[in-house]
Amino acid sequence: MEKVQNISQSMEVLHLRTNRDFQYVKNTDSLMKVLDSKLNVATVNQRNLNKKSFQELKEKMNELLPLIPVLDQYKSDVKTIIQLKEEVRNLSRVLLAIQEEMGAYDYEELQHRVLLLEQRLHACMQKLGCGKLTGVSNPITIRASGSRFGSWMTDTMAPSTDNRVWYMDGYYKGRRVLEYRSLNDFTKGQNFVQHLLPHPWAGTGHVVYNGSLFYNKYQSNIIVKYHFRSRSVLVQRSLNNAGYNNTFPYSWGGFSDIDFMVDENGLWAVYTTNQNAGNIMVSNLDPHTLEILRSWDTGYPKRSAGESFIICGTLYVTSSHLAGAKIHFAYHTNTSTYEYTDIPFHNQYSHISMLDYNPRERVLYTWNNGHQVLYNVTLFHVIKTSGEL
Repeated sequence: MEKVQNISQSMEVLHLRTNRDFQYVKNTDSLMKVLDSKLNVATVNQRNLNKKSFQELKEKMNELLPLIPVLDQYKSDVKTIIQLKEEVRNLSRVLLAIQEEMGAYDYEELQHRVLLLEQRLHACMQKLGCGKLTGVSNPITIRASGSRFGSWMTDTMAPSTDNRVWYMDGYYKGRRVLEYRSLNDFTKGQNFVQHLLPHPWAGTGHVVYNGSLFYNKYQSNIIVKYHFRSRSVLVQRSLNNAGYNNTFPYSWGGFSDIDFMVDENGLWAVYTTNQNAGNIMVSNLDPHTLEILRSWDTGYPKRSAGESFIICGTLYVTSSHLAGAKIHFAYHTNTSTYEYTDIPFHNQYSHISMLDYNPRERVLYTWNNGHQVLYNVTLFHVIKTSGEL
């Protein structure tokens, strides 16, 4: 039952993102039709159009033509998502019936259906949700509060109706986590409950994922999974020789040795060990056990990085935490390769101490010198055919 519930939550996240993307696609579709109409008129009445204007129209149309198969693919994928959602509902109904009357259904057949659905959902999320970062918007300031350093976030795996915000002021020895009912309540500083963690935190690289807080225990390389509903630690373990206590922080310091992240592929930890000479390590973690599933040595010195975040399995690194920073390095875990980038990043308040991607909302969350700030991101999507999945 829990597995189907997780699939259902993933569907909510995917549906939310795809609706936004599909709206963009429909707008592009309309733009293409307008341009096509203008081009046809211009072709018929060439006397009223100078050579330069005609050429500009033609070049613009040529740029948009490759989007036609992309538009068709998106329309097809939206239908697939609707079908997947209906399958999740059907399976949930069957599971509820099983709970009432055990043995009424073939368990193995049901389990097989769940596995097939999970595979299809994973393929769909990989196909629609991911892309290469090409741009970051201007900052959107949500609130000015707290000290110079801190972190704030939403649950990347929560359903679309869950808009709670978590707020953690400070970068070391803190234990107080504020949970706001919604973003609107957060901006007003009202309607919140307080969680008191059993162990103090270090750094600002915390994430909330599927109802739990993942954080680094102060003065140790122990990583902790704290469940909000039960108000208890579900698991904690040492992170594989990871540096701690400002051994290998980001350039701004602040005990930022261990940084948790979440993207379309799950839970990650970014850190450094003595064995890899201070270079950034990125590890995919099992969210239930906190065991490392796989690790990559990026070759990039962590002390030279301002901050970093991960999108679709690619780690992006900023050149500084101060004004004038750019996103200038990317490490692709799917190919174990890296590249240097030149993506502008407007650091409005001149001191970023937390930077995280939220795959549900497709935005960057930042804590910038006592300001809680959002950035929208632009991803270049490569639509794959079913045979390539």
